[in-house]
Amino acid sequence: MARTRTALLTVLALLAGLLGLQFSGPAPRATAAPAAFTHPGVLVSRAQLDFARSKVQAGQQPWKAAYDGMMASSYASLSRTAKPRAVVECGSSSNPNYGCTDERQDAIAAYTTALAWYFTRDSRYAKKSIEIMDAWSATITDHTNSNAPLQTGWSGATWPRAAEIIKYTYDGGWSNSGRFATMLRTVYLPEVINGAATKNGNWELVMTEAAIGISVFIEDRTSYDKAVSTFLARVPAYVYLTSDGDLPKPPAGSSIDTSAEIIKYWQGQSTFTDGLAQETCRDFGHTGWGIASIADIAETSRIQGQDLYPKVQDRLRQALGFHTSYENGAAVPSWLCGGSVNRGLARVTEVGFNALHNRLGISMSHTQKYTEAHRPSGTDNYFNAWTTLTHANNPN
Repeated sequence: MARTRTALLTVLALLAGLLGLQFSGPAPRATAAPAAFTHPGVLVSRAQLDFARSKVQAGQQPWKAAYDGMMASSYASLSRTAKPRAVVECGSSSNPNYGCTDERQDAIAAYTTALAWYFTRDSRYAKKSIEIMDAWSATITDHTNSNAPLQTGWSGATWPRAAEIIKYTYDGGWSNSGRFATMLRTVYLPEVINGAATKNGNWELVMTEAAIGISVFIEDRTSYDKAVSTFLARVPAYVYLTSDGDLPKPPAGSSIDTSAEIIKYWQGQSTFTDGLAQETCRDFGHTGWGIASIADIAETSRIQGQDLYPKVQDRLRQALGFHTSYENGAAVPSWLCGGSVNRGLARVTEVGFNALHNRLGISMSHTQKYTEAHRPSGTDNYFNAWTTLTHANNPN
C-alpha cells in the first residue's frame, strides 16, 4: 500500500510539473514593477509637467511664483560649475564634508535645470543639466564614512528625476546617458538597495526613494520590487496607527522587538496615537524628510501604474495631519515628547497633500492650512525641491 501511495504521489507531482501547478508551498510573490516603465516617471510625469507649465505660461498662482523662485535660485544658473569628486566622504551630520554638500546641490541643480528646460524649451538649460550629470558620472566611484548610505539616498533620490526629464523630453541628445545609468547602477544602487533597518526611519525611506527612482531610470524590475517590499515594511514601522496595537511595529530586519527597545527607538515616547512618527520626539525636520519620502515613493509608483497610495494613505494622512496641527500652533500635550516638540517640518507636504486631498478627496484641514501658508515650497538643499511648482493642485 505504501509503495502504491508513493507511486501515486509521484505521478501527481509529475502531472503538476507538466501543468505548471503547485500543490504546496508559498504562492509566487506578486511583483510591483510594471511590465513597461513610464518615462519620465520619477516623482513627476509628463502630464504633470505639462499641467504646471500651462499654469506658469498663463501667469497663474501659486505656480508662477514657484517658477520665478526656482529660476531666480542659484540652482538654475547657467554659469554653475559642477564639483564632482571620485570619493564623497560624509561623516555624521556631514562632518567631515568632502563633497557631501557639493553632490547634493549639484543633483538639485541638474534637476532644476532639467525643469527649466521643460518649462522654457531653452536648450541651454538641458545642456547645463547634462553637463552636471556628465561631470559626476565621469568621476564618482564611491561614498564613504558613516553617513554614506544617507548621503547616497539624498543624492540618489534627486539624480533620476533630472535624468528622466532630460533623456525622455530633450531631443538634442545625451550621448553619455548610458554612463550616467552605469553610475546609478554601480555606485548608488548597491549602497541603498538593502536599506538601513536599525537607523532612524528617514534614512531607510530616502534610501528606498533613491532605489525606486534609480530602478525606474535603469529599468531594473528586480531592484524595483525589492525597494517596494522594503517600503511597505518600513512605513508601518515609521508612522503609528491605533490599529497597530499598544506598540508600533518594529522595523523589519532589525533586532528591535521588545517593548523597551521599541520605546527607546521611538525617542522614549511611550504613549502612541494616530500619526505619531518614529522621529516625532527627535524633531519635526527629520520626521518631515521621512514623510516626504513616503509620499515621493507612492507618487512614483502611481506614475508607474502600480499605485501604492492605497497601502499607505491612512498613515500618510495621519502623519501629515498630526504634525501640521502642531506646526499650525496647537498646544503640545504633556504626554507628547515630554510636553515639548522641536518644530520645523519644512516644506515637504505638497506631494502628499495633493495626492490625498486633491486627487482622492480626503479632508485634510491642518495639512491644507500649513501647505498653502508655506508656498512656494522651494528647496531644502537636500532632496526636496520645487514641489509647489510640480505638484500643487495637480490633477494628473
